Amino acid sequence: MNKTMPSASRAVAGIPAGVSLAVGGFGLSGVPDTLIRALHEQGADDLEVVSNNCGVDGRGLGVLLGSGRISRVTGSYVGENKEFARQYLSGELEVELVPQGTLAERLRAGGTGVPAFYTPAGVGTQVAAGGLPWRYAPDGTVALASPPKETRVFAGRTYVLEHAITTDYALVRAWRGDQHGNLVFRRAAANFNPLAAMAGRTTIAEVEELVAPGELDPDHIHVPGIFVQHVVQLTQSQAADKPIEKRTVRSR
Repeated sequence: MNKTMPSASRAVAGIPAGVSLAVGGFGLSGVPDTLIRALHEQGADDLEVVSNNCGVDGRGLGVLLGSGRISRVTGSYVGENKEFARQYLSGELEVELVPQGTLAERLRAGGTGVPAFYTPAGVGTQVAAGGLPWRYAPDGTVALASPPKETRVFAGRTYVLEHAITTDYALVRAWRGDQHGNLVFRRAAANFNPLAAMAGRTTIAEVEELVAPGELDPDHIHVPGIFVQHVVQLTQSQAADKPIEKRTVRSR
């Protein structure tokens, strides 16, 4: 039952090339940076990543992206990362854009065993009709486009069928966790982290504070340990490393 690992490098050591990977975080909030850096050092490549966004240049998933380790991204937002845009437009990277709420529900459905669901999000657009550029050719033409999705009418309203997402691995960051893998997220870090943790077949969590089993109030646990296989306690400096994506201050 003790799922703690001595280091992030040990925790990600068994992740092979070519796997799918759900990663928590929103912008730079709640991103499992220590695990991402450890995976970068480990060397796994050809990764298919599912995450709301792909970090920024040199931070978050941008670390893996910048070294060419990611081959496909399923996400909702592609801004703030020039290298992401360059790879996508040059045909080096395959990208599946998904409405943010739909992405969240696809991950949640995968974690709960629901194979698919209907949603009104995307009806009447290329999300449902197909044709979104997944991969560009070097000459700028569309090499691979999204296929059309099944639609169905319920009570006079059209809905599109979306499939659940499960991944081989998941990397998440939590505020507190115990040795059994139970996790608690705090404030903005409670974004895609719980959903990613549920969707991964093997989930690795970095936690700012590690406590003994029984110290977490069961009513406050966001992700039960059944979803988590490995836990890594961050050092004090790692836990305090929380960058701000855009700092805006008023002039004095």
